[in-house]
Amino acid sequence: MAVVLFLKERGFQTPIDPSFSIPEMSSFPIAKPVDNLDELKQSVHQQVNEYRASKNLPPLQLDPRISEEAVKHSEAMASGEVKFSHDGSKQRFQAVGQKIPYRMIAENLAYNSGYADPGRKAVEGWIASDGHRRNMEGNFNLTGIGIARNAKGEYYFTQIFVRSR
Repeated sequence: MAVVLFLKERGFQTPIDPSFSIPEMSSFPIAKPVDNLDELKQSVHQQVNEYRASKNLPPLQLDPRISEEAVKHSEAMASGEVKFSHDGSKQRFQAVGQKIPYRMIAENLAYNSGYADPGRKAVEGWIASDGHRRNMEGNFNLTGIGIARNAKGEYYFTQIFVRSR
C-alpha cells in the first residue's frame, strides 16, 4: 500500500509512511472473485464512513467526478499499464481540480487477491497504516473510489480524498 498527501497551497507532495510494506499475496485464490465492482465500491465507501463515524468525523460524500479519476488509475494498475504506485498523482489531482476546486487532496492505494471480501481487506490495511489512516481521518468532505480487477484476480483500489473550497 502507498499513500501521498498533496497540499495545493504549497504545491508539493509529501510521501507518508514510505516504509509500509504490502503483505505477501496468496499465490492461489481462496475465495470466489467479486464480480460487481460497483457494489464493492459502495461497500468500501460505507466502511470508510463507518470508520470515520467511530472517530466522530463527518461522512465523506462519494463524488462520481472524483471516482472517475480513481477508476482510471485502478484500471491502469490492474492492466499493468502502470505499476502499483502513486506515479501520476499530480495529473490525477489536476484533473480532479478542473472539476472540483479543492483546498487539499490525498490518495490511498491498495491491492490484494484471494479474499472473500477484498474491499474489507483494503480498508483494514489502510486503518492499520499510520499514513493511510491519517488520510481516512483527514479534514475532507468528498471522496472518489476506483476499483479494478485483472484476469489474475488481483484487485486494485484507489481512493482520492478531497477538501473542496
